[in-house]
Amino acid sequence: MSDPQQTQDEGTEETFISHLVELRDRIIRAGLAVIVVFVGLVYWAPDIFRLLARPLMQNLPKDGKMIVTDVTGSFFVPMKVTIMVAFVIALPIVLYQIWAFVAPGLYQHEKKLVGPLVGSSYTLFLCGIAFAYFVVFPTIFRVMAHYNAPLGAEMTTDIDNYLSFVLTMFLAFGVTFEVPIVVVILVRMNLVTLKKLREIRPYVVVGAFVISAVVTPPDVFSQLILAIPLIVLYEAGIIAARLFVGKQPVAVEDSSSAPE
Repeated sequence: MSDPQQTQDEGTEETFISHLVELRDRIIRAGLAVIVVFVGLVYWAPDIFRLLARPLMQNLPKDGKMIVTDVTGSFFVPMKVTIMVAFVIALPIVLYQIWAFVAPGLYQHEKKLVGPLVGSSYTLFLCGIAFAYFVVFPTIFRVMAHYNAPLGAEMTTDIDNYLSFVLTMFLAFGVTFEVPIVVVILVRMNLVTLKKLREIRPYVVVGAFVISAVVTPPDVFSQLILAIPLIVLYEAGIIAARLFVGKQPVAVEDSSSAPE
C-alpha cells in the first residue's frame, strides 16, 4: 500500500509543476504578442521615432536638429521606441494572460472586480501618456528654449538622452493617472476609509508638489502641470471610491465557497 502522505506530496508537486508550466505558456504567449506587434511596426520605426520627437523638434530653433553621440544610436533608439509602442499596443493581451493565470484562484466577486479595474487602469495609463505627449512635452520644451535664448546656448540633445527623458515622463504621468484606481482598491480592501483619505488631503497636496519637483524640470510651471493633475486625480479617486464601493459592498463568503 502506498503511503497517503507520499501520495499527497506527489499530488502537490504535480500541481506546482503544472502551475509553472502554465505560467511559462502564458509568458510565452504574452511575449509573442509583443513580438508580433513589433514585427508589424518595425518597418516604420524611423517614422515612429520622428513622431515621438515632434514636440521637441517643434520647439528647437530654426534648422535645429537632434544629435547622435553613439555609433549605433541611430539604429537602436528607434528600435527601442518601436518596442515600447508594441508593448503598449499588446498590453491588453499581456494583461489577459496574467488574468487567465490568476483567475482560477479568485472568488467570483473578485473576478467581477478585476475586469473593470484592469480596463480602467489601461485606459488611464494611456491618458497619462497622451497628457504627457500633448500637454507636458510642448510646455517643458518651450520653457527650456526660453531659458536657453538669453544664454546664447544652442538647444539640442542626443536622441538616446531624449528617449530616456521621454520614458521617464511617460512612466511618471502614466502612474500618476493610476491614482484613482489605487484609491478605489485601498477603500475596497478596507485598508483605508474615505474619512481618512479626506483627512490626509493636505499631505497629499504637499506630496504632489514634492513628486513634481523631483520628476519635472526646475521651473514652477512644469511642476504645476504634474502636481495639479495629481491632486485632481486624487479627488476623483475619492469620488469614485464613494460611488463604486457604496454600490458594491464587499461580499462575505464562507470557507465552502473558496476557490479550490
